[in-house]
Amino acid sequence: MSGAGSTAVNTLLPTSIVGSLPKPAWLAKPEVLWSPWELQGDALVEGRQDALRAAVHEQQRRGIDIVSDGEQTRQHFVTTFIEHLDGVDFEKRETVRIRDRYDASVPTVVGAVSRRQPVFVADAAFLRQQTDRPIKWALPGPMTMIDTLSDHHYRSREKLAWEFATILNQEARELEAAGVDIIQFDEPAFNVFFDETKDWGIAALERAAEGLRAETAVHICYGYGIKANNDWKATLGAEWRQYEESFPLLQQSSIDIVSLESHNSHVPIDVIELIRGKKVMLGAIDVAREQIETPEEVADTLRRALGFVDADLLIPSSNCGMAPLPRGVAFDKLSALSAGARIVRQELGVDVGVGAGVGVG
Repeated sequence: MSGAGSTAVNTLLPTSIVGSLPKPAWLAKPEVLWSPWELQGDALVEGRQDALRAAVHEQQRRGIDIVSDGEQTRQHFVTTFIEHLDGVDFEKRETVRIRDRYDASVPTVVGAVSRRQPVFVADAAFLRQQTDRPIKWALPGPMTMIDTLSDHHYRSREKLAWEFATILNQEARELEAAGVDIIQFDEPAFNVFFDETKDWGIAALERAAEGLRAETAVHICYGYGIKANNDWKATLGAEWRQYEESFPLLQQSSIDIVSLESHNSHVPIDVIELIRGKKVMLGAIDVAREQIETPEEVADTLRRALGFVDADLLIPSSNCGMAPLPRGVAFDKLSALSAGARIVRQELGVDVGVGAGVGVG
């Protein structure tokens, strides 16, 4: 892997996860999004590091090749980053429509947004110390960030997105310097705002990734964890073809890896053809149910994908983050993911790779 970190993937079909893992109950209430911290002060700092250390241990033990932090040190994939920026007032809140799907009380942009100091860099450096495997770090994408705020300053979604793209690029460059091999931007908004994605969304994403030597990824999903997301997906019909709007644009972009959901979703597997030539981080684990996939189910998802992506470009992963799941279930799903990838590697006649892992259960 040609990242700026000190490590490289030395196996075909390297496994990874998209984002969150469940936090331990002593750190935050389990199976709940936006769960408040159970600790405070120095105990919270130490507790988050302990949780990150445990997440790394479980990923390696379960055979995950590209390790992440499991978002153990943050409460939310978007707002934790925004909380550290100037120009956003979290006390002044307004109700806005999120993802054109549900109403939520959000903070307000009241002045020029800026990043006074690094947000996640110290945590990423700590992650780098915990493993010699490649590491991945996720950041919110510019379009998804602006869709989580009320803007009283720029009064232009595009202008605010470009400001955030510049800030994200600053953070990403320091994450790269801290040893991160893959920097991922989460952009679920790409599955909703098709015109904006075409007009400036992809360009803003590329600005966030500009100049990086680390590999770059974008994750686009359909949303999980709340009723509004489930209700919206129920209206999408038998086939979910929203990716057909963004994938041709991403295929022509500078982004290295495209992450999509697949297993147990209504996304036709042939949409992968639209990003031919890119690395594909494929969701082979369903994060919406507690039933643990069998290794053969994972392998079948990967086999179907190989009709549309070369094996050396396929990264088996999860559909989305796993924070709402019971912790043991999430870890067993990691085992299933690595076992399924191992089956397909063996069918392709290659070594099992760095992540031998343990059995499911």
